[in-house]
Amino acid sequence: MSTRLVIAAVQANPTVGAVEGNEALARQQLAKARAAGADIALFPELFLCGYPPEDLALKPALWRACKAAVERLAVETRDGPAALIGLIWPPETPGAKPRNALAYLADGAVQGLAFKCDLPNYGVFDEKRVFDPGLGPEVFDLRGIKLGAPICEDIWSSRVCMDLKARGAEILLVPNGSPFRRTSDDERLGVARARVAETGLPMLYVNQVGGQDELVFDGGSFVLQADGELAMRLPMFEEALALTTWEKREAGWRCVDAPMHDWCSGAEEIYRAMVLGLRDYVRKSGFPGVLLGLSGGVDSAIVAVVAADALGPASVRCFMLPSRYTSAESLEDAAAAAKALGVRLDEIPIEPAVQAFAQMLTPLYEGRAPDLTEENIQARTRGLSLMALSNKLGLMLLTTGNKSEMAVGYATLYGDMCGGYNVLKDLYKTDVYAVCAWRNANDPFGVATSPIPQRILTKPPSAELRPDQKDQDSLPPYEVLDAILHGLVEEEATLDEITARGFDAATVERVQRLLYGSEYKRRQAPPGVKIGLRAFGRDRRYPIVNGFRDAVTRP
Repeated sequence: MSTRLVIAAVQANPTVGAVEGNEALARQQLAKARAAGADIALFPELFLCGYPPEDLALKPALWRACKAAVERLAVETRDGPAALIGLIWPPETPGAKPRNALAYLADGAVQGLAFKCDLPNYGVFDEKRVFDPGLGPEVFDLRGIKLGAPICEDIWSSRVCMDLKARGAEILLVPNGSPFRRTSDDERLGVARARVAETGLPMLYVNQVGGQDELVFDGGSFVLQADGELAMRLPMFEEALALTTWEKREAGWRCVDAPMHDWCSGAEEIYRAMVLGLRDYVRKSGFPGVLLGLSGGVDSAIVAVVAADALGPASVRCFMLPSRYTSAESLEDAAAAAKALGVRLDEIPIEPAVQAFAQMLTPLYEGRAPDLTEENIQARTRGLSLMALSNKLGLMLLTTGNKSEMAVGYATLYGDMCGGYNVLKDLYKTDVYAVCAWRNANDPFGVATSPIPQRILTKPPSAELRPDQKDQDSLPPYEVLDAILHGLVEEEATLDEITARGFDAATVERVQRLLYGSEYKRRQAPPGVKIGLRAFGRDRRYPIVNGFRDAVTRP
């Protein structure tokens, strides 16, 4: 049996459904691992089909494509290295579901398979819908070395890893498709350390990187020694192929050489998640670039910055669509932001279209006074104009509404909600300002320094749909609103629990009413990057018609 082992950690970015492309990427990574002298390469979960496949996993044609791809890849291992790579495996009996599998490739053939035992069925995960679980984990033999291969969720409880230990596993090699959220890196390390402590086995944890619809996979692969010491960190939000060198000692296997990168946190990791999510969504969808309405406000400003960082300024078009209520300051601020980023800005006044709608519709209003209707016409005129430009120019339209606005319905269907993607969808307004401050102080992609004009960050937020309008005319201050929303959305706290934190009872009840009453809007909103514990959409699935209302207990 060997006493030295070199394992390549392949932190790569597959595309869901692109089996041939993922196979080619795997072949490239294997070639690099071979040239570097690796004995075995560990790929992320379901690498050949991409993760998560959702109901695509139920398609027999996909099963056949994955099986053919893995058999072709196996030939690449004749001269080393071996590989552990994820794919969907067809069901063995009629009526059964496929399985989330890990194939062991060595000596030019598929030498074995492991099936995921614990299928997650919470939050953004619904694997029980599309997969059957494995009955037990597998241990693979590489030159006499016993390698245990729990798959992602299999390490989030004790059973599978303890079973692998009982079967003689010496090292735990864990492929993952673990999506980003603010607390994910600490949570993963905590779970991994618990399994290492229980089994006494070291662990190599390899995570996917890249964007897939609402999810961003942040990489951040790592190694834990048998005593829980952190021995490797791969970068977050970047692809990487890293060699880890292991030696067999009296107490067991120990990683003696591996890279150690810094991990980002706070506003920086949020920003990098937004950039990667947008970049992959646009590129994997086949769009050449994006466009957006640049209003002179903070939300559209940071979206423009994210787009320029993700795609390059040449791939971003901005449009200012002023109305009679647009201030001179907003015009100046939008122009300054576009100039700082080096993106093209065109101006399209909407007043002619607004007046045309007024001439069409006013006779049918039957003397009713102006109200929200006229404000929404402005927003929908902008939405219609931007969608027309999207169609004509072939660019994806980005929306710019933040989570605070989406929560309480301060967004217009078929107006400012028009678009294909929203990087701010899971970011509260207070977090928007924090991210802006970080980006103004840092230029991580070498695009622009301090790209957001200071006045945008200090002036009161306003939709500018009527004279002297301010967001706080009809909403609590954002630091109050966001704290209440966090209690209602992320925590599912009762109204009594939230008011006990010092918030006004009537305000809390009103925010709840706005939140529940806006579900129909959120169902029609574009996808956006998941950032926090519970994003609207995949994470939080509330009924549109909902008669329940909590109430504050009053004396």
